[in-house]
This record gives sequence, C-alpha cells and structure tokens, in this order.
Amino acid sequence: MAVPKRRTSKARRNSRRANWKASLPPMTECPQCGTMRLSHRVCKECGYYDKKQVIKVEND
Repeated sequence: MAVPKRRTSKARRNSRRANWKASLPPMTECPQCGTMRLSHRVCKECGYYDKKQVIKVEND
C-alpha cells in the first residue's frame, strides 16, 4: 500500500480543489415574449412551451 512521503500543503490542496465551479444553466430566448428562460421548460413570463400556451399567467 502506497503511503505519502510528505504532507500535502494547504496551497497545493486548495489549488487542486479550486477547479470545481458551478456553471450557469443553459438559457434560451422565449420565442413568444423574448425573455430568457431555462431550456425545455415552460416560460414563467408568458406560460408558453413549444408555441402552445401550457399555463395561464396573470399579469400584475
């Protein structure tokens, strides 16, 4: 069984862990109202998906 000869420093450990970043979800423009929405989801602004109204949205 291999055993480390030297202790890993905090800088080396932290620089290795620094590459795990959260990425933004894929956003597309809604063809109906033009706002940005999540891909393959119903638009929260107008309620359309695949050029059909799926949910009724009340405007304030």
